[in-house]
Amino acid sequence: MILSVNLFMTLDGVSQGPGNDQEDTRDNFTSGGWLMPYFDEGCGKNVDRWFSNLDEFLLGRFTYDTFAGHWPTVTDPDDRGAKLINSSIKNVVTSHPVDNVWNDTTKILGEDFLDDVRIMKTRESSGELQVHGSVKLARTVHEAGLVDLYRFLIAPVVVGRGSRIFHREGPATGMSVVHREVTESGVIALDLKPKPFRNNLVPIVENGREVVKDRDAE
Repeated sequence: MILSVNLFMTLDGVSQGPGNDQEDTRDNFTSGGWLMPYFDEGCGKNVDRWFSNLDEFLLGRFTYDTFAGHWPTVTDPDDRGAKLINSSIKNVVTSHPVDNVWNDTTKILGEDFLDDVRIMKTRESSGELQVHGSVKLARTVHEAGLVDLYRFLIAPVVVGRGSRIFHREGPATGMSVVHREVTESGVIALDLKPKPFRNNLVPIVENGREVVKDRDAE
């Protein structure tokens, strides 16, 4: 089973509180709701595409509680996303008990959750273990080198402070683009697979022409 991280993101890398200004005000974040002016049909189709690959969720406690306060109330039979969220297994990283909203589909992961994730990744599955929201958790599995696929919807907006998956003290990581498109409102949809970071290509002048050379090949 592969592990994917699926996030909404601003141009400056913030993924905190995309839905509304009260969604996540931790650390005095006041710019929530930044995605909604740009969320269009193309964004919805991409989110549906994300969910089409779902096997199980991997969620942080804050996102789990946010989901649990909203999605059980969405009973529209045509809402495929709500149906998947309500019925799929939700692996929650937490040290505290959860309520009974999704008791039959919730699994608790504790302090050794990274080991649990490694074990889950060894299972045979055509679907994915998907992180949604849960920015701190997404950053942790990224820095542990466990992410196989990153999916982002990047809105054309800058908010400054806020929680990010890519921290300035995190590892250098290369990426290969496996899907890209731009929606009508200018949101960039990117699917990325990690690859080794390279900084060995350097520009030099050779016979009066600027060319790029592999420094390590010499």
